[in-house]
Amino acid sequence: MTRLTSIAVAVALLPFTAVAEPTGDAAAGEQNFRQCASCHGIASPDGEVIQRVSPTGPNLWGIVGRQAGAYEGYTRFSSAIVDAGEAGLVWNEETFVAYVNDPSGFLRELNDDPRARSNMNHRLRGSAEDIYAYLAQFGE
Repeated sequence: MTRLTSIAVAVALLPFTAVAEPTGDAAAGEQNFRQCASCHGIASPDGEVIQRVSPTGPNLWGIVGRQAGAYEGYTRFSSAIVDAGEAGLVWNEETFVAYVNDPSGFLRELNDDPRARSNMNHRLRGSAEDIYAYLAQFGE
């Protein structure tokens, strides 16, 4: 069974439960988000802008629990992340941290495809849990 299939099966078997509390420091994540802000923004559906939204990357409002590779109105996802999302990949702390530390490597392993690529070229080092905790504040 491929890792992507394994994740899809595991996600399908999970009961609907509350999202776990992030382990990182949201205040530190706010500071570290600067390295994300050139490509990503945070804006609520009602128009409140936390961080200016750039057309380069998708809006990160409500990323916790969102299907990977799916954001209404954003069309620049790689096929590898869309495929992973359609197979059940949802953003939680574990998947977010693994992805932002090595986007293409994560997708290659997950999709069992050595040619899989992410459109996100930047790799975070050491602050992913904090950025996740920061982003977890914004959403439903």
